[in-house]
Amino acid sequence: MNLESFLQQRSPAWIELESMIKTCKKKPTALGVEGIQRLGMLYRLCVADLEVAKYRFPHQPFVTQLDALVKNAYGLVYTSNSRKDPLLAFFGHTYWERIVKQPAPLALSAALQFGTAIISFFWALKDPGSAAGMLPSSYQAVVQPKSPHLGLSTSMRSVFATSIFTHNITVAFLAFAGGITLGIVTAYLLIYNGMTLGIIAGLAIGSGQQATFIQLIVPHGLLELSCITVAGAAGFVIARSIIDPGLQTRMKSLALGARSAVEMALGTSVFLIVAGMVEGFVTPIGVGVPLALAIGIGLAAIFWGLVFWRGTTRLETKEFKNVPFVSTLNIP
Repeated sequence: MNLESFLQQRSPAWIELESMIKTCKKKPTALGVEGIQRLGMLYRLCVADLEVAKYRFPHQPFVTQLDALVKNAYGLVYTSNSRKDPLLAFFGHTYWERIVKQPAPLALSAALQFGTAIISFFWALKDPGSAAGMLPSSYQAVVQPKSPHLGLSTSMRSVFATSIFTHNITVAFLAFAGGITLGIVTAYLLIYNGMTLGIIAGLAIGSGQQATFIQLIVPHGLLELSCITVAGAAGFVIARSIIDPGLQTRMKSLALGARSAVEMALGTSVFLIVAGMVEGFVTPIGVGVPLALAIGIGLAAIFWGLVFWRGTTRLETKEFKNVPFVSTLNIP
């Protein structure tokens, strides 16, 4: 290979790498996940090109510049913040991006859960006797009309709230794992959870115990329901990768889908723990309706605020902006 053909074939990769370095401004995370992967690939290509150039064209000026380019790229590839602290990178961007990038599964999960909850709520208001028969036995105390604290003694209120929390953790985990059943189990659990929530809310309000219901459920419940929605979306991501693998093999599609889904589930588990702490320390003391609403709505707002803030920060850099770029490489 002569000098002219070598430069013609290899220099586009050098120019692209130089452009990426200037685009990210020493912050590889600005490139997004795909951009970081592309950065690593271009770096390895340029390292190989540099070795060939040093051997075949040692006295050409571009060799020195290519060497400097490789050194600059090395600093980005091997000392980026994502490598220094992968946990910080995960909760700083990656987890939230995984949620934002799955709008269809997320919308389906939310529709199944909250749509069923709304229908069940009005059913419980209209026909409380029939609706109450659909509740698990552990929740039957709420069907007692006009009884204080939803039919629960003071000592049992925290037990009831704990049972709700345990139920929601189970639903979240199984909704995620249910994706392997083509999403059938995931859909069933979301519908069942929505029905349970709607019936309890309808019976509580129908019996005049809305204040107690708000204090028992809202402080930790809104965040928990958000987590279940995300866990259900993760399950549907797995199901979609099996049903519609596209041009990939079904096994490869499942592997890629499962990776995103697992990251969504792992990140969500942390916020379920937060909800559990609120349930353990706030719910039993009875903070009153205004504070219960403020805590519940506040936690949910923080969670979804992070989704739309941290999840979309880097999306605009997924594809490089169409701005003029002039390479400083002295390519003959």
